[in-house]
Parts: sequence; C-alpha cells; structure tokens
Amino acid sequence: MNTNSINNTPHRRDWLAETIQLAAATGTAMGSATVLGLPSTKAASPSETIRLGVLGSGGRARHLMRSLIKVPGLKIVALADVRDDSIATTKEHLETIAPGSTRELFITRDFRDILDKKDIDAVLIGAADHWHAPMTIAACKAGKDVYVEKPLTHDPAEGKALLEAGAASKSIVQVGMQQRSMPHILRAGELIREGRIGKVQKVHLSWNRNQPRFTKDIPKIPISAVDWKGFLGTAPGQDYDPYKMVHWRWFWDFGGGIFTDLMVHWIDVAHGLLNLTEPLSAASQGNFVKAEGIWETPDSVQTLLTYQSGVTAHFEGTFSNARFGAMITFMGTEGSIYCDRGAMQVIPDPGKTIKAEELILGKGRRGADFYDQPDGEMIHILDWVKAVRERKQPSAPLQTGIDAAFAAHMANRSLRENRIVTHKARTPE
Repeated sequence: MNTNSINNTPHRRDWLAETIQLAAATGTAMGSATVLGLPSTKAASPSETIRLGVLGSGGRARHLMRSLIKVPGLKIVALADVRDDSIATTKEHLETIAPGSTRELFITRDFRDILDKKDIDAVLIGAADHWHAPMTIAACKAGKDVYVEKPLTHDPAEGKALLEAGAASKSIVQVGMQQRSMPHILRAGELIREGRIGKVQKVHLSWNRNQPRFTKDIPKIPISAVDWKGFLGTAPGQDYDPYKMVHWRWFWDFGGGIFTDLMVHWIDVAHGLLNLTEPLSAASQGNFVKAEGIWETPDSVQTLLTYQSGVTAHFEGTFSNARFGAMITFMGTEGSIYCDRGAMQVIPDPGKTIKAEELILGKGRRGADFYDQPDGEMIHILDWVKAVRERKQPSAPLQTGIDAAFAAHMANRSLRENRIVTHKARTPE
C-alpha cells in the first residue's frame, strides 16, 4: 500500500464522521461540513488515559496545546526544553488554558528524561527542525507513540533510520501535516480520482506573506538560562547565538528556510492527492529582498519539481508580497481544483462543461495562513489518537513525512548548488 495516498475509503469516511462530531463536542468549529446524528466517539476511561510529554515548548507546541487539552483521554504530564524562558512561558500558557494542569507537570531541560519515564505513553515533538528525526527515533526506541511537527527530516539520510526505528518499535507516528486530515482536501482528492478536472498535469503551490520579519532583534537570554549544547545536538559546534536559537528556521544548521517550513505542507497534499512519491528533479532560485545579512536562507524562493508521472509542481514563497497567499491549485485538462486551508473550489476551464463545485469552510480572504474552520490541528490530533488506540497507521505516517521533506531538501540543494538536481524516485507501491 502506498502510504502517501490521501484516500477517503468507507472506513476513513466513518472515521471522519466520528471526528467531526468529537470536534464539535470539544468546541471545535467544523462549519457546513458538520453532519448531525452521527454515532459518538467515546472518551477513554481514566485507566486508558494517554499520558503525553511535550519535547520542545516553543510557539508551535503552545498552539497545539489548545487542541491537546480538549481531547478526551489525553493528558499533558511532562515538558522538556533547553530554554528556561520558553519553559516558563509555556507553563504559564498551559495553566491559563487549563487551570490546575501544571501542578504535577514534570519539567526538564533534557528530553531523554521524559523518554526514560515508563508512565509516559507518547510525545509531541515541537523542537527545532534538526531535532525532529533524532527525537522521533529516540522516542520510538523508548516505546513511545509520537506526534512530530514537520519537516520530519533535516537531512535526507535520516529517512532510513526513521523507518527502521518505527518498524522495530511498532510506535504510531503522526507527522504534523494537518492538511491530510482536512475534510475539504479529502473532497478534492475524491474529485481528482473521479476525473472531474481531467488529467492533472501541473500543480501550482504558494505560501506568500508580506510580513516585517527582518529586524535582527537579539533576544536577551543569558547563556546560563540555556542548554546551548543541548540545542545544537548534532549541528556543528559554534558560539552561543541567541538570535539563531530563537529564529532557527532561517539558518542552515537548524532549519531549511521557506521550502522546509512552508512548502512541505502543500507538496505533501500534492503527493497524497496525486499518489506521488519523491521528485525526479528540482530547479530552484532564491534571493534576498529584505533579509540579507540577517538570515542565511533566502526570504524569497521558487522551485520547479518534476515527477515520474509527468506532473510538474511549481512552488513560490516570499515574505515581501502576499499575492495568492497559502494555497495549492491542481491544473487538469478540463479545469482546476483550488484548495487553501479553508476552502476547495472546482473551476472549469473556458469552454469546458465540467460541474463547478465548492466547499467553503473558513471565513475570510482566500489563501490565509489560518481559518476559524476547519480546526485542522484538532482533526489531525484526533486522527493520531484514534490510530494510537487502535494500533493502526495514522493519516500522515513516517513515509509521507520523509517524502515531503525530501522534496524540500531537493529544492534547497538546487538552490544552494545553483543547478538542476536529479534523483531516481521509487515507484509507488
């Protein structure tokens, strides 16, 4: 079975129906997609509580906590971070959204302390990118189930070790590419497989923002309040740099810029809906509009990826113009399907007679980073929790995360080497 495929089989539709109702029960808006009268998903008994440790307590982890605390039978019991200030902020945040939840919270700078605790069942990994694979591998070896933020890998070579660790441990690993669980994107996949827009030949992806992110504000974090060596991990040794520690996404030792931070989300959707694996080639360009001398990674990029099926995918991303925003458009011989995080639209080509269709869940301008509906994080977490309880693969297992990250690594390699790079992709199973 090709685990990259995003499908909507009867089993998955049953799960989605249950998920929508549970999301509603936990206060998660689902909009017009909500179906009434569905069988309820029962909360776990106290003896079945999934005890969760959070590895890396930055902004992303804090954002996910708003969903985690609403999930029946899931309890946050431990927190690890190399930064004392981040631990304090996250502890305060958790206490605000779930009063009393921090009274018995286990806190440590070293994530291995959490993995050593036998009474912890699973971990959420929200650390810097270069820690995603090492923490996931260590968690699998410790017998923990894992929800890990994207990109799954920082180096393509990590993919093999991840698959081996996952297979040896039987851990349930969900990669945080939440679009795979969004109902309107599942509907887009149905329409593509039905041939609604004909043969898909091109995909246009974008994540364009116009945001002032380029001031080098040096955080006042003393080295005594940080485990700097713990942050570096396998990265090259270097002097303490609080700016890099806080803004790690834009430095090659710790992140991969726009391709690994943002493109990964949409290229995974392309992989899943079109049954693609890794690209055959990548041709990238990048430049600095405002971040030169501040970031190592360009603040404006684009790449053209080609796949074995003949599909080409063009991604563009910038922080200096918001045209198109965050979206993906599948371009077929009869028309196109547009998706962002809140909507799906079928757009017939001129002169074609295919049926137009739309599923608008989120309010606001098209292409926004976030919408009120659907709560993709909640649905994706619920998918993982269900997989953990049933010991089945979730919607975004290891291989999907490896493939999406690999596409970004190819794009970055082309960018940094200033040439077209090629790869012999595996054949989908």
